Amino acid sequence: MGVEIERKFTVKKLPDNLDEYSYHQIEQGYLNVSPAIRVRRQDDTYYMTYKGKGIVSHEEYNLVLDKESYEHMVQKADGNVIRKKRYLIPLNQDAYSSDYLNAHPEMKNQIESMEMKIELDVFDKPFDGLIVAEVEFPTDEAASVYKMADWFEQDVTDDRSYSNAQMSRKKFD
Repeated sequence: MGVEIERKFTVKKLPDNLDEYSYHQIEQGYLNVSPAIRVRRQDDTYYMTYKGKGIVSHEEYNLVLDKESYEHMVQKADGNVIRKKRYLIPLNQDAYSSDYLNAHPEMKNQIESMEMKIELDVFDKPFDGLIVAEVEFPTDEAASVYKMADWFEQDVTDDRSYSNAQMSRKKFD
């Protein structure tokens, strides 16, 4: 069992040095959206995920799959199969005040060692042009006091239309 604590943001401009960061190719389909049950291929790794209810914080469980199981289940996905390139960018250095980091040395170490990442998702068809940044946090408190990067535009954590599960249900004309 795990708990995922994350916030989502729209992006006003891409980082200039985007090509310098590592990335994953992701494809995922949803078998159910409430609760969210998805199958995902991330590069050459396959798994099924259950995500419980909640906006910023929710339960999350992963089960490793083999390629054949993934391919069988993704064909059964409801709606859109989502494809995206996920860049892994070190967390912005001004994300927290020095007072907060001094009171939370483990966070300070994670930021200085570049363990905390911004996951920048650049979506393929049918969502071409959509770019969303996600940040995962170790605690609810860290999520609530996070100062977004200057290249972010708007916090859309509470906007369900940016949920991949909801995007899988979107109809296109």
